[in-house]
Amino acid sequence: MAEGVPLRRIADPVVAAGPAGVRIRTRIHPTGAQVEALGVIGEFLGSVYRAELAGRVRLGRLDRQAQAAWRAERKRAVTAVSSSRWAGAITRAVEDQYQLGMRGLAAHVVDLCAAVEVLAARCGLRPGERAPVDEEAGRSPRRRGYRSAGERFCKTRRLAALRERLAAAERALVAGRPSITVGGKRLWRNRNHLEAAEMTDRQWRRRWDAARLFLTADGESGKAGGNETIRVDCDGRLRIKTPAALVSQLGSQVVIDAPIRFAHRGQEWADRIGARRAIRYDLSYDPARGRWYLDASWKTTPPPAASLEELRGAPMLGVDLNAGHLAACVLDSSGNPVGEPVSIEVMTSGLAASRRDGRVRAAITALLDHAARRNCSAVVVENLDFADARATGRETLGRGKRGKRLRRSVAGIPTAKLRNRLVAMAARRGIAVIGVDPAYTSRWGAQHWRKPLQQQTSDQSTVTVHHGAAAAIGRRGLGLRIRRRPAGPRNGQRTAAGTPPARPNPHPSTTPRRHGSSGPPPPTRWVPVHQKTPAASGQHRSDRTGLTPAHSSGTVKSREGTPTCLLS
Repeated sequence: MAEGVPLRRIADPVVAAGPAGVRIRTRIHPTGAQVEALGVIGEFLGSVYRAELAGRVRLGRLDRQAQAAWRAERKRAVTAVSSSRWAGAITRAVEDQYQLGMRGLAAHVVDLCAAVEVLAARCGLRPGERAPVDEEAGRSPRRRGYRSAGERFCKTRRLAALRERLAAAERALVAGRPSITVGGKRLWRNRNHLEAAEMTDRQWRRRWDAARLFLTADGESGKAGGNETIRVDCDGRLRIKTPAALVSQLGSQVVIDAPIRFAHRGQEWADRIGARRAIRYDLSYDPARGRWYLDASWKTTPPPAASLEELRGAPMLGVDLNAGHLAACVLDSSGNPVGEPVSIEVMTSGLAASRRDGRVRAAITALLDHAARRNCSAVVVENLDFADARATGRETLGRGKRGKRLRRSVAGIPTAKLRNRLVAMAARRGIAVIGVDPAYTSRWGAQHWRKPLQQQTSDQSTVTVHHGAAAAIGRRGLGLRIRRRPAGPRNGQRTAAGTPPARPNPHPSTTPRRHGSSGPPPPTRWVPVHQKTPAASGQHRSDRTGLTPAHSSGTVKSREGTPTCLLS
């Protein structure tokens, strides 16, 4: 009797919580003298910020009381050369940057551990040898040795290098001293490769200096304009308070008379200014365009998210994210596909960051328009970010040109960017976002839902396996099974693995027999469904997913926890 392949535990669907903040941007038009003053203030405060950050990193790990004491002491020291509000913004930004560096260092250690584990397992085998399957571990990956002794030798050298990097990262994590480069490590590395980066020394210096400016002021409720350090008056004039060390050179404040207006959510911003509610402002400079920008941000209270039971009473839009496009399929509350599936192009490879963000926004807008036309209550997406695939991609995603192409495609899928943008933009339009476990969606979607989608689509050639995966994702968000029952009469279906037991014959003498046979007919042959693991089907589950859950459900776990078998 054949046994089904064990499935891993499928996580529950979650409803993503709405954004808890707003950030808007507009361009400002300072004069030549005002640009020079802004540069002097930003460079001075940037040097103070970098000095404080270096001192915080040298201290290492601190408990809550020690952090509060250090911040109070440093705020008094920085106030002497700037102001109390500039000092508060600097010390707060220093602590936030330090905690962000610690989280990044911890994630780096996890990635290195995963890469070292895979390399050690494959280097421990002879070339071409397969590791035995551990039956007690369930669906443990079956490792295979490298193809040749030369390749194995090169991998042992890489393993030694990764172990050295892991040891250094673990020592830094224990000591609480992350490596932080103000301005960005990528831009810093470009300094020694200007020709490859297509920059001159002057261009690099301008970008480096612009990235290290500090012109950030936290808001304060009850104050005029919601901020007394960087403030926009009701008439639109921008005022920047000068630090104490620069008052003799620049005066008490820098005033930009060109009116400030926000096109996006400008009325909300104006209402907060009139009510004297806190608004944070950030000034930034783009050296490539020679433009100055002003960002305004504030906290919001997201409305309570709808429960899964409420959302499942209306149609949903299942979305499968792929390299270069989104595949979407609308399903009704019963899990049946409605209409024809659609594909939305998202080409982001080889583009600048601003253009990539614009492409992602345009794709999300088209996706939400389609969901609104179909009266969908939610958009269902896979809750993944390919973090483990990026950590162990060299060893688990193939080799040679084909493996490089696959790893480049995986790295180019904007999972985190699309997830964050989708949650924010969907909340503005009253559409919920549900994240589901990505396990087996591509395999089961292609096996069970591609053909039904082709039958109801006018142009069958446009239906791909990705549309089948989108239907599977939508059904998982609805709490329904992905796999369908086989065609045939109800009395001929079985859901248990193995050969069905022989039924007792009440009239053995009247049972017809096949010609030339002396015994009962052979039993029906049952074949278990072959389920691919996520690694084999191109999907990689990550423990560091980004959706913040508001509601979850355990229906999928109990319905899909046991593999089924079909008649051959």
